[in-house]
Amino acid sequence: MKQPADSPKRQRSSEWRDAVRQKQFLDVISRDEADERFREHLNLERLGAEDVSLILSLGRVLAEDVVSPIDVPAFDRSNVDGFAVRSADTVGAQEEVPRLLSVNDEVLSPGAAPTQEVAPGTATPIATGGMVPRGADAVVMIEHTEPVDSGSENSGSGDGDAETRLRVFRSASPGQFITAAGSDIARGETVLRAGEILTSREIGVLAALGLTSVLVRVRPRVAVISTGNEIVAPGEDLPLGSVYDSNAAILTAALIELGCEPVPLGTVRDDVDQLRSIVKGALDCDAIILSGGTSKGAGDLSYVVVSELSDPGIVAHGVALKPGKPICLAVTDGKPVVVLPGFPTSAIFTFHEFVAPVLRELAGLPPKTRQSVEAALPVRVNSDRGRTEYLLVSLVRGESGLTAWPMGKGSGSVTTFSLADGFIKVDQHTEILDEGATVSVQLLGASLEPADLVVIGSHCVGLDLLLSELRRRGVTSKVLHVGSQGGATAARRGECDIAGVHLMDPQTGEYNRHLLTENVTLVKGYGRRQGIVFRLGDDRFEAAASPQEAVAAALADPACSMVNRNAGSGTRILIDGLLGDSRPPGYTSQTKSHNAVATAVAQRRADWGVAIDTVARTYGLGFLPLQDEHYDFLIPASRRERPAVKAFLELLTESRMQAALGEAGFQIRTPG
Repeated sequence: MKQPADSPKRQRSSEWRDAVRQKQFLDVISRDEADERFREHLNLERLGAEDVSLILSLGRVLAEDVVSPIDVPAFDRSNVDGFAVRSADTVGAQEEVPRLLSVNDEVLSPGAAPTQEVAPGTATPIATGGMVPRGADAVVMIEHTEPVDSGSENSGSGDGDAETRLRVFRSASPGQFITAAGSDIARGETVLRAGEILTSREIGVLAALGLTSVLVRVRPRVAVISTGNEIVAPGEDLPLGSVYDSNAAILTAALIELGCEPVPLGTVRDDVDQLRSIVKGALDCDAIILSGGTSKGAGDLSYVVVSELSDPGIVAHGVALKPGKPICLAVTDGKPVVVLPGFPTSAIFTFHEFVAPVLRELAGLPPKTRQSVEAALPVRVNSDRGRTEYLLVSLVRGESGLTAWPMGKGSGSVTTFSLADGFIKVDQHTEILDEGATVSVQLLGASLEPADLVVIGSHCVGLDLLLSELRRRGVTSKVLHVGSQGGATAARRGECDIAGVHLMDPQTGEYNRHLLTENVTLVKGYGRRQGIVFRLGDDRFEAAASPQEAVAAALADPACSMVNRNAGSGTRILIDGLLGDSRPPGYTSQTKSHNAVATAVAQRRADWGVAIDTVARTYGLGFLPLQDEHYDFLIPASRRERPAVKAFLELLTESRMQAALGEAGFQIRTPG
């Protein structure tokens, strides 16, 4: 029924629309313009320096160059145990024709200053680290000498005295086994420069100069605030519909890496007065970072509070990039105030893109330069026209070079950024990057460190057990979960060492063998049991004598909803075989993992689905066995002899590992 123009319902609807309209992005601008506006009003030189003791300087940023006040070493020093000599006295010395020298009556141990000069024809005993005496220009190792027995003839000298003599069997060159004064560090030399981060190595250098303290940059104090009714601090109970606050942990750690002092202010619910009070108190810090509350939803209040700041306040709200479009950049009294998107990947990416460079400068660090590498895209990528997209990728090295696999978990994923090696920039005017296209990948780290073992394919907790054991044995791995079909494609291209697969041939009912090519071998893995998963106590399924009977009961109830699997998966083939032409409620709800199926059922978003029994047990669900399937491994023939692949295959045959898989609910098959 149409509402009168002045009805309360229409009035409330109008008020809601007005509220939302007021919360629209102020001005969606380009990434470069947003950064320019932001920096225009910042004061990044307001923090000074402080003197801290050497023992507390680890991780701090040097505020000034360090010039050595002394020579290191401060004296000519022996590198070996032996004798300080004049090299001219040893010329021609050999085993058969040794040179004979008189031994001076002092021994130069470390810390002892010489009192005698090494005169021609003499030698002074000296220990490693001892100060080389005047007159000596070389040290002969004790192994190349031999004392002369005082009772023996003195090589024809005829004088009959009792002084100690020394035979030298090898000639010494000038400077042999001597570290000259100042050869490590010279007085007046600049040994460390402003902007360097002090590690144990640099602190050792400072100590060698005799310094007890060092001048470092004052660490910027950065307030970290998480917002939203759905945010729960780690360690607390997690109500349905809520998420743990991972952003605060990520940002706090990133701030420490940048030489900042994080000031965690906890989680603030959607209460504008409380948030306003906390932000006001946080203005004592050098910067403020909020996460959440940046979009145009009616419940997002962070930017409302930030919009009340002045001098100048908000300079950008909404940037034409993906991920991170709703970022809000503000400045007050020269201090950065930033509201990051709530989704983890968006939050951490925009932090590193806009905030980290500013904080690096504030902390006294030089700009960070990123290296780039060329790689090929293994799949077609679609992008939204009109905004720049930064696509996080994982790099794998194949037979034809590097391949950049898109990390397709979305901005809500907490693992995307941590698993990525770099990102590609998709121009705002580009809608499609074709499969096989060559792209430039900006590395997130200083360099690309390849893993020992690259695994691409379908995820399985059994595979997790195997790879964890390999890691304990020193074999690192990179894992990309792209499904069985994606794994088979990667194996054929030689882009991985191992592909985990469990695809049934619908024509023969056989698992995985149809994926073989002349360049790919198949290694038997283990068995998994697929079945109907449901909540305990649901009579529609508990009363069923078979999976087919359970599905019939589900189809008979219009209110019974399922959760499906993605097309092309082995599980989807089973599901379609069960349903035939039926399309019950939830059929179009497709998930990409067994865990996602179990979660949907456990949370009552669906009543049944198909998953493996190990996952059903983990989620406390009922299980009706449907079919045993094979989870096997495809290996490119060219990689079969790699040490990491051999280690994996050997692990598959170990009785202890097979017992662990059996305890987890998997059926052991004979590898081969």
